[in-house]
Amino acid sequence: MTLIYITCKDQEEAKKISLHLLKKRLIACANMFPIKSMYWWKGKIENQKEAAILAKTLEKNFGKIKKEVLRLHSYEIPCILKIDAEANESYDDWIKKEVK
Repeated sequence: MTLIYITCKDQEEAKKISLHLLKKRLIACANMFPIKSMYWWKGKIENQKEAAILAKTLEKNFGKIKKEVLRLHSYEIPCILKIDAEANESYDDWIKKEVK
């Protein structure tokens, strides 16, 4: 199983991206939550409210997910992280069944 972590400008963008990935069957599940982010951007430290997506998928879909997120995302340089994970067997089987 693979987790994909994506930061977004707000909850609406996170919902739009999550729904798009679900409809394409690239992910089985997406959790969205508000976050507070601090980061360097164009020479200064930013302090912003954002939303994060934690999507569950299979490793083979990472390239397709990156392509779709880059097409939909409003950021010049979006955060799209792939995290390898292990799950309980029944959850892992469910992911494999739901993702194409």
